[in-house]
Amino acid sequence: MPRTAKIAGVAALAGLMMTVAIAAAVQPDEPAPAPPLVLSADDGQARLARELDRCASLTMPDSGCEAAWAVNRRRFFRQDEPPPEIERGSDTAPDEGTRP
Repeated sequence: MPRTAKIAGVAALAGLMMTVAIAAAVQPDEPAPAPPLVLSADDGQARLARELDRCASLTMPDSGCEAAWAVNRRRFFRQDEPPPEIERGSDTAPDEGTRP
């Protein structure tokens, strides 16, 4: 193979690599947002378990799996429930009181 053919092949490969790099830089990095996963209590638990089982076998990112894992995380950390209210009897601190 002549030297000019090798140079032309390397130049073509470099051009292809540059094209791929530019195309990758132009593409958005974040995936499209997944639709919210809303499930009823009984049916939702079974569907969520099936979805998580399916997602456990995947090796590629999947927006449905990301939504299912987010729902599972919120359920595990009980983030769907509002925080408990702190009852306050008065505006004074506990160690303060009436002084004689």
